[in-house]
Amino acid sequence: MSVAAKATPLPGRTSQPFIAADVGGTHVRIGLVQAGATTGAPLQVLAYSKFRCADYAGLADILAEFIAGTSPARVAVIASAGYPLADGTVITANLPWRLTPAAIRDELGLDAVHLVNDFEAVAHAVAHLDANEVLQLAGPAEIATGPILVLGPGTGLGAAVWIPTPTHPVVLATEAGQAALAVGTELEMALLRQMLGQRSHVSVEHGALSGPGLMNLYTALCALRGAAPLHAHPGEVTAAALAGDDPLAHEALDVFCGLLGSTVGDMALLYGVRGVYLAGGILPQIREFLVRSDFVARFLNKGPMREALERVSVRLVEHGQLGVVGAASWYLGSGLMEK
Repeated sequence: MSVAAKATPLPGRTSQPFIAADVGGTHVRIGLVQAGATTGAPLQVLAYSKFRCADYAGLADILAEFIAGTSPARVAVIASAGYPLADGTVITANLPWRLTPAAIRDELGLDAVHLVNDFEAVAHAVAHLDANEVLQLAGPAEIATGPILVLGPGTGLGAAVWIPTPTHPVVLATEAGQAALAVGTELEMALLRQMLGQRSHVSVEHGALSGPGLMNLYTALCALRGAAPLHAHPGEVTAAALAGDDPLAHEALDVFCGLLGSTVGDMALLYGVRGVYLAGGILPQIREFLVRSDFVARFLNKGPMREALERVSVRLVEHGQLGVVGAASWYLGSGLMEK
C-alpha cells in the first residue's frame, strides 16, 4: 500500500524500513514503513497489522510478534496518548500497561524507539488528506490558510493543533480531553450534576466524549429517568441507539453529539483554527447519526462568534491508518534519522 503522505525523507538515500505504531486504549495499529529518497516520494506501508491491547502483557510483546512476522526493523516510532515523565515513561489512563520506550528498545534489541503524542501524529497525516477522503460536516469546502484542529473520541479523547509556518508545520499536542466538561442545556446540566455527585472533576473525556464517556452519559441518563441500565459497554449503547430500539441509548448518543459540537466550537475559538478534522474510533461508526444530530447547530451556537465559525471547515475522516502514517511522517520530518 502506498500512502501519499508528502513526507520529506533525507535527500540522496532511501530510508531503511522502520516500524510506526499507533497505540490506542483498545487497539495497537502497526505498520512497517519505508520512504523514498526524494522529496514528495510516497510513503509506503509495506505491512500493517492491528492488535488488541488486552490480549498482551505489554507493547514490547506486540512489537515482537509484528517484527517476527515481517522484517527485522531497527527503529520504532510510537504514537500514544499520555503524559511523558522525565525518564520517558508515559502515564496514560487508557492503557492496561505502562509505556517505557527505553525498556522496549532494550528488550527488543532495537537501535532506537521514539515517542510522539498520538494526535500530534494524526495531525501530521491528516493535513495531507484529499477532499474525497473526508465527509464535509460544516463550513466551506476549502480550508483557509491557518491552524487546523484535529480531534477524535475513542477510548479517550485526543486533540492536536496543526500550525503552518514559513518553513515547516508545527503541531501542538494537547490534553484537551482533561479539561472540565462545559454544558449548555438543562438536560446536560442535570447529567453533569449527577456525575459530580460521584467525583469532584468531570472532564470532557470522562464525562462525555469517549467510549467510557458515552457510557457515563448513558448511566447518568438512566439514573435521571429512574430506569435500570440495559447496557454495560459503550459499543452496546451505540448499537442500540443506531438500531432505534432503545430510547435512552438514542438520547445518550444524541447528547454525546451535541456536546461534541459545543466542545469543538469552543476549541476552534480557543485555538483560532481555520479547519477541523474529526477522527477517532467512534465517529465513523455513527456518521449518519452525527449528520442528523445537533452537532453543527451546537458548533455554531457561540453568540457573536457564530459568523466566525461559519467560516471554519469541519470534516470527518476515517481513522484507519492515520496514526501509523502520521507517526511515520513525524519521524521522517523530525531529523531523528540523521542522528
